[in-house]
Amino acid sequence: MAEADPSKSFDIPYLVENPERIPSKRYYDEEFYKAENERLWPHVWQMATRLEVIENVGDWIEYSNLGRSVIVVRAKDGVKAYHNACRHRGVPIASPGGHGNCKSQGFICPFHGWRWNLDGENTFVYGKHFFSEEQLDHADLALRPCRVETAIGCAFINFDDDAPSLRDSIGPLIDDLEARGMHKQRAEWWYATKLPANWKTAMEAFMEGYHVMRTHPQLQQKLPQLYNTLYGMDTGGIGLPINPNLSVGENVKAQYEHMILLNEGMAGMMHQKEIEIAGQLLEVDLPEDPAEAIPMWYGIVQHQVVEALRARGEDLPDLNAVAVSNPIQAVEFLFPHYFVLPIMSSASAYRIRPLGPEECLFELWSLTNFAESDNHNPVTEPTVLPYDSEDFPTIPRQDYSNIPIQQQGLHAEGFDFMRLGGGVEGLISNYNRVIDGHLTGVESEKLSQATHKLAHNFDGQIHEFEF
Repeated sequence: MAEADPSKSFDIPYLVENPERIPSKRYYDEEFYKAENERLWPHVWQMATRLEVIENVGDWIEYSNLGRSVIVVRAKDGVKAYHNACRHRGVPIASPGGHGNCKSQGFICPFHGWRWNLDGENTFVYGKHFFSEEQLDHADLALRPCRVETAIGCAFINFDDDAPSLRDSIGPLIDDLEARGMHKQRAEWWYATKLPANWKTAMEAFMEGYHVMRTHPQLQQKLPQLYNTLYGMDTGGIGLPINPNLSVGENVKAQYEHMILLNEGMAGMMHQKEIEIAGQLLEVDLPEDPAEAIPMWYGIVQHQVVEALRARGEDLPDLNAVAVSNPIQAVEFLFPHYFVLPIMSSASAYRIRPLGPEECLFELWSLTNFAESDNHNPVTEPTVLPYDSEDFPTIPRQDYSNIPIQQQGLHAEGFDFMRLGGGVEGLISNYNRVIDGHLTGVESEKLSQATHKLAHNFDGQIHEFEF
C-alpha cells in the first residue's frame, strides 16, 4: 500500500479530528465514499466466502465488492482466487454471486468458450489459428491470481499484493477464535438483505451493547441487573449477571430464560442444542451466594455442552479452558467488515459490503458444529429478504428497524457529528480512525498495530494510535 504524508498528499474530507466526535458526512458524502473505494477497500482483507461452500476440489464461488470481482476455488493443492475476467475480451467468467463445481471442465468463458483449469492455466482457445503467437503466450493467458488466505473457516481476499498477511493485519484475535474451534464451524443458515444505509452505519450498530435497553427490551427485561450495571450505572463497566434479591434458583432460571431469548433472537449466539443441555442443569448443587453460584453454573453448563456434543461426534475444544487461555468478547470485529458473535460452542457472523454511499449489503450466518453422522449439506447461497421482513430472527429485525432511520437522521440540519461515549463506544471511534489511516496513507506497520487493538474492543475504550 502507498505510504505518504497525509497532510501533503491526500485531501480527504471529514477525517476524525476529535476521537469522541465522528463527522456525520462520512456516512453519505460522495467524495468520502470515493476515497474509501479507492484507498481502503483495495488494500484490506475481505471475507470472501465460508470454506464449506468450496470444500470439494473444483468447488468455486464468485465474490465481488465495488466493481471488483474474484473467483475463489478449491484446487487440488488448496484454495486459490483469480480476478474474474476472461483473458480474451474481459467478459466475467463467473456470474455475480454464482457458485458451482468445475473440476471436470474447468472455467469456461460464456462469450467465446475459452477455458482455464483450477490452477488458472489456459487449456483451450477456440479458433487458435486466428491469433498471433504473441497473443497466445501461455503465461500471459493465465487467469490473474488474487491474494487469498484462510482462517476461522473462511477465505479472505486482498487486491493489494504488498499488504501485510491476513494474520499480521488482524493479529492474535484469529488464534483466539480458532482456539474455540471456529475454523471447524459450518453454516446452518445464511440470510442477506439490502439496507438503505451507509455500510459504516450498519457496522456500528454491532460495536456496543449500549443499545440493548431500548432496541432489544426482551433481553433487558429478563436480566435487568446485568444490563443496568453494564450501561445504566457507574460500575466501571463491570456487569453483574445476578439479582441479589432473588434466590440462587431464581437467578439460574433467569439466566436460562435469557439464553432462550438469545436463541430465539439469533440462533448461533446460543444454539438450541445448548439450551436443551442447560435445561437439564437447573437444579444442580450450587453455593448459596448468587455471585458465586451463577459463574459456577455457567462453567457447569459449558462443561456439559462440550461433553454431550463430543459424545454425539462434534469436535469441540474445552470451552472452559479456552475461556482462560484465549479469552474473547461475545462480539468480535475483524476489520473492515466482518463480525463473529461466539458465546458457547456456536456463533453468529455478520458481513457488510457497500453498495453506494447510502446502501449496503448485510449478510448474517448461524454457525455451529456438525457430527459426520449429520450428513449436513453446505449452505451455498443466502436467502435474500427485504430488510423489514418478519422472516428475520428477532434480534437482527430489531436492529434493522433502527439502521435506516439513523441514516436519515444523519442528514438532519445542524447534526454535524455523532458524539460518542468513550467508555462504551470506543470501537466506533477506533475503527473509524483506522479507516482514516488507510485513506491518508499511514504506513502498513502502524495500521496493523492499530487494527490489532480492535480485537476485544466491543463496549471498549477509545485507544491512542501512533498516527
